[in-house]
Amino acid sequence: MYNSRAVNFPSEGPGRSSRIHGLLRVPLPVLVLLLLAATRAASPQQNQPTPQPQTEPSQALVAAPTYYRDVLPILQQHCQSCHRAGEIGPMQLMSYAQARPFARAIADSAAKREMPPWFADPAIGHFSNDPSLTPQEIDTLVSWANAQAPAGDPHAAPRSRQWPEGWMIPQPDAVVRMPKPVALPAHGDIDYTYEIVPTGFNEDKWVQMSEIQPSSRANVHHAVVYVRPPNSPWLRHAPVGVPFQGADMTDEQDRKDTRFTQADILLVYAPGSSPDNWPEGMAKFIPAGSDLVFQMHYMAHGHPTTDQSSIGIIFAKNPPQQRVLTLQLTNDRFVIPPGVDDYRIEVHGSLPNDATLLSFFPHMHLRGKRFEYNLLRVDKTAEPLLRVNYNFYWQLSYRLAEPLALPAGAVLQAVAWYDNSKNNPHNPDPDAAVRWGDQTYDEMMVGFFDVAVRADLDKPRYFIRSSDPTQPQQR
Repeated sequence: MYNSRAVNFPSEGPGRSSRIHGLLRVPLPVLVLLLLAATRAASPQQNQPTPQPQTEPSQALVAAPTYYRDVLPILQQHCQSCHRAGEIGPMQLMSYAQARPFARAIADSAAKREMPPWFADPAIGHFSNDPSLTPQEIDTLVSWANAQAPAGDPHAAPRSRQWPEGWMIPQPDAVVRMPKPVALPAHGDIDYTYEIVPTGFNEDKWVQMSEIQPSSRANVHHAVVYVRPPNSPWLRHAPVGVPFQGADMTDEQDRKDTRFTQADILLVYAPGSSPDNWPEGMAKFIPAGSDLVFQMHYMAHGHPTTDQSSIGIIFAKNPPQQRVLTLQLTNDRFVIPPGVDDYRIEVHGSLPNDATLLSFFPHMHLRGKRFEYNLLRVDKTAEPLLRVNYNFYWQLSYRLAEPLALPAGAVLQAVAWYDNSKNNPHNPDPDAAVRWGDQTYDEMMVGFFDVAVRADLDKPRYFIRSSDPTQPQQR
């Protein structure tokens, strides 16, 4: 993503890159093909023990489950958000006729806990968007498949779940679309592509939910939508309403602006990631008269095509008490040696002001193995907040079930491990020393996280320390 201008903190560990960036800096999560993700992501996470399929149900299930009474409610709650028309699942699971041919595959992937995708260590933290199946639900799916997938009585079915057409969020209040499609080649690397779109909002807007919809999902490595307020100097001379890249800019500052920014992030997208849906009383902010800047990282996919992405927005019904900011912990100064299978990279930094921690979004590329977030105490011990067995093909956000209030000076740490060995089946080149870079054969180390702050604080003002504590307050 963006090589955003870093916000530097006093050094909190010699030899460490100790910074929290105010903006995205990477070609955000990146899954190469999301239409393939549902199948490729179903492969077990590397270096992670593969659970054996549960071929026998527990004794709790006496009568064979049926589709309409027992299986359909599970599919509605855990599967249909992706497995329906126009979404990322490779098959639809909206009816008995659609689900029955996949009964065994559904049972096996559920028993192995490959689907629904979720990679957080269950021993650390609780997350509101955890889609994991309960043991009883897994028993139901396995028993149904073992019984040859009976339909049962259609009258026992729950009411059909109504899904907004084309969106995972409810029908948006506003849809902002890139005015001109971006032409994409069949082969080769594609530099970051930008398109500036005026919102036409004549009053300030608070955003409760948002979702990015690429028109060519298979070609989108990531997308970031930034908010450019009126009179912003960022990309001052860039064209509006047409796609452009940094190399197209004739002004030196504009070229730099395609690599660095302090603009607010409205939303980050990678195939597999979820829409934003902030708790009541919290929202993101778009000033009246702002533009939205789409930053698109595309991948060639073997044939020429176009993309014309959109973002759907649902506005908060009332002005919130807190403003949501997307921040990040980034270490871009590393070299992963060839052949190393467990290379560790760390970064940490302290919060300049009070904040409520809401969620996490770890990002690495194909050599990514594990990622964790910790809260560092005064005695330098770590309180783990999230540990992920990283899967490049499903880059998920992890939303705390209970938001965590953190005082100014609290120190957050992100730690990532990489497998650059030949045992990593996704490794582009185990003989290469790997550095930070935009393309998937390079690497990144970014720990995105969302915080809620006072509603009157924008990102620049949040990073002005009200004090410079020599003894940071810790939990």
